[in-house]
Amino acid sequence: MYDLHDIVEMKKPHPCGTNRWEIIRMGADIKIQCTGCGHIVMMPRREFDHKLKKLLEKAEK
Repeated sequence: MYDLHDIVEMKKPHPCGTNRWEIIRMGADIKIQCTGCGHIVMMPRREFDHKLKKLLEKAEK
């Protein structure tokens, strides 16, 4: 469904005003980085799946 370096949209927007996040690490935990301000958030995969709204862009291989 989603992979490393994909751009995703979460259910709640980031306080900086953007709602585009890049997946920068995958594993048991997923680390995402805000494309607007560069803030990094790490959360368990289960929590990420719950908060994910939709996939915006697939990463180019």
